[in-house]
Amino acid sequence: MMKILLIGKNGQVGWELQRTLATLGEVVAVGRQGMDLTDSDSIRHAIRSAGPDLIVNAAAHTAVDKAESEPDLAMAINGVAPGIMAEEAGRLGAAMVHYSTDYVFDGARTTPYTEEDAPNPLSVYGKTKLAGERAVQAAGIPHLIFRTSWVYGLRGRNFLLTVLRLAKERDELKIVDDQFGAPTWSRMIAEATAQILAQRKDLNEVGGLYHLTAAGQTSWHGFTRAILDHAAKPSPRLVAIPTADYPLPAPRPRNSALDNTKMRQAFGLALPAWDAALALCSQELT
Repeated sequence: MMKILLIGKNGQVGWELQRTLATLGEVVAVGRQGMDLTDSDSIRHAIRSAGPDLIVNAAAHTAVDKAESEPDLAMAINGVAPGIMAEEAGRLGAAMVHYSTDYVFDGARTTPYTEEDAPNPLSVYGKTKLAGERAVQAAGIPHLIFRTSWVYGLRGRNFLLTVLRLAKERDELKIVDDQFGAPTWSRMIAEATAQILAQRKDLNEVGGLYHLTAAGQTSWHGFTRAILDHAAKPSPRLVAIPTADYPLPAPRPRNSALDNTKMRQAFGLALPAWDAALALCSQELT
């Protein structure tokens, strides 16, 4: 049984990973109190103290708009810290799992992005996450980098919980209808990660960059409509608006759908359709 160091235990994906990874070995899970991602010494000390066979980094600066006003902090957490983790993994002879984002793309394509498509992030968040990917790759260790998208769950801050809160407070919701992607339940990400690791494949051979999102795609408006359909009635009136009518500090890609073919071929796994996963998640709310 391997020893797993899980970083970011209190995040949406990290919280689920504590449970899905438990059958694979001893899980040492740390949050902000156990590791300061802006302090290289803190990162190195926590990793050396744990002595893991596998590092799973589910921590990130995920406040997309806030990152525009604090780029140095976002880069420290999203770009620099993963590279330090990967360096320490190399010293220990350990492997690493790291999570990235669909926002490394600019959204100019009209079809789903593959792992071979060149990134071109529009936002500070996207740029810092891309830097993290490259730092892990540059370390030359066995690794898996999973790009996911529009992550939601029943904990923390996310679009699902925001919509449910606003639905109780407002009679009308105006939601963007010209950005497209795949809403992905954090639990599905964690379960797929555990199933891939359980296959015990040699990451020197099959490791690398993979897209890991729910199947299909929708707009933020379509996602909202589906959330409200599963929620208690009555629902507020839903109005579709263009991105131009809802300006935000960080630009978003118009299309950030990801192609998951590579993951399916390598590991025989595919996440369910986004709406089917949302239905399962919504059952827990009721």
